[in-house]
Amino acid sequence: MRARFIHMAFLGLQIVAHALYGAPAFAAANEQARVMPAAPGSQMQTEPVPVPEPTATAVKYHKGNMLLWGVGVILGIAVPTIILFSGFSARLRDFAQHLGHAWFWTISIYVCLFIVLLWAISLPLDFYQGFVREHSYGLSNQSFAKWAGDSIKSLLVSIAFGVALGWIPYLVLRVSPTRWWIVTSILAVPIFVFVTLIEPIWIAPLFNKFGAMKDKALEREILNLAERAGIEGSRVFEVNKSVDTKKINACVTGVFGTKRVVLWDTLIAKLDRDQVLFVMAHEMGHYVLGHIWKILAALCLLTPVTLYLVNRSARWIISMFKLQLGFQTLQDVASLPLFLLLLNLFSLLLVPFINAFSRHLEKQADTFALELTQNNHAAASAFVALGKDNLVHPRPGAIYRIWRASHPTLAERIEFCNNYAPWREGKPLRYGDRFRRSKRD
Repeated sequence: MRARFIHMAFLGLQIVAHALYGAPAFAAANEQARVMPAAPGSQMQTEPVPVPEPTATAVKYHKGNMLLWGVGVILGIAVPTIILFSGFSARLRDFAQHLGHAWFWTISIYVCLFIVLLWAISLPLDFYQGFVREHSYGLSNQSFAKWAGDSIKSLLVSIAFGVALGWIPYLVLRVSPTRWWIVTSILAVPIFVFVTLIEPIWIAPLFNKFGAMKDKALEREILNLAERAGIEGSRVFEVNKSVDTKKINACVTGVFGTKRVVLWDTLIAKLDRDQVLFVMAHEMGHYVLGHIWKILAALCLLTPVTLYLVNRSARWIISMFKLQLGFQTLQDVASLPLFLLLLNLFSLLLVPFINAFSRHLEKQADTFALELTQNNHAAASAFVALGKDNLVHPRPGAIYRIWRASHPTLAERIEFCNNYAPWREGKPLRYGDRFRRSKRD
């Protein structure tokens, strides 16, 4: 489930959401339950799968990713700081007032211009990171025209969200300048749900084609697995990510009627049947265990904490530097870069906790998938294939694990898949009460 398209819009709280939603679900005390037999299939291999040593190319790619992450963090702080303290934000507000006159149009014009400005500033780095570098490592199939088109689409979506939502906090600030962070936190709840609801059907299809699976035999096996997992009326989509990348992945997105499991066509092409079924079981684990709702609940809890810190910090900064900033209250739309700056700073403090929560959910989904398929070799070898095709370092350093790892490390997941098998000893399964016999069995 992805929300990258939102982070340039005003609700910078989506920086927090990005830490949880930014990566697809597979990258990456309960009541005792009965043991369920594995689904019938091919003869399973039982020998453990060794954790592969990282290749020189994977190490170089990982180090480059860490460097680019650090550059992104610095820019996320430096760019809004310069825009603020140079007085440019105040001048941009004056220009928006000249064009818009009315309060709503002033905010809307400012938000649009600010989003375009951020897009333009980040464009060279985005081009290098998302296009040039991916091609240099042999990870991309994307044409320049496709990359440019996706970049412009992302900009337009960000502008649309900015215009649709950007005025809401400023209206709340006008009505309740001291308690705005409480009211905005409450209003953020339906917004988070709405964005999660529409992303699979309105946003994601702008960038790739989604459709029914081409391999109908594999689709029947996946639906059979879903039925055993207790999922009725499940929907599985195949997306043509091969036009963009050679990497492999899958994800679960949406809520209510838009909830779905999405398989990249690259994953179907590169993994064997049993590996694909494990990946699908992992995604079904997210579905059955309600992880999307848990993530939304976490966001709703973090939002008031973050906005409270932003409120206190922003008021102190304005009181100290109002002459340099060119505005005196948070109600002024020129404060938007200040919001972004503080959200970026506080996200550095919150992301380690968010990542730890995300890794916990991923561990649960891995456990669910192993218990459902009971094919340890397929599970572990699927992660080996993931690491190989995505140039993943199996044992990254502490900085990565704390600030970037929303999933357990590749080595941790392979070792867990090798060792977790309570059904072999007749022990109860953690999620066995969720499983049932398929009518197709």
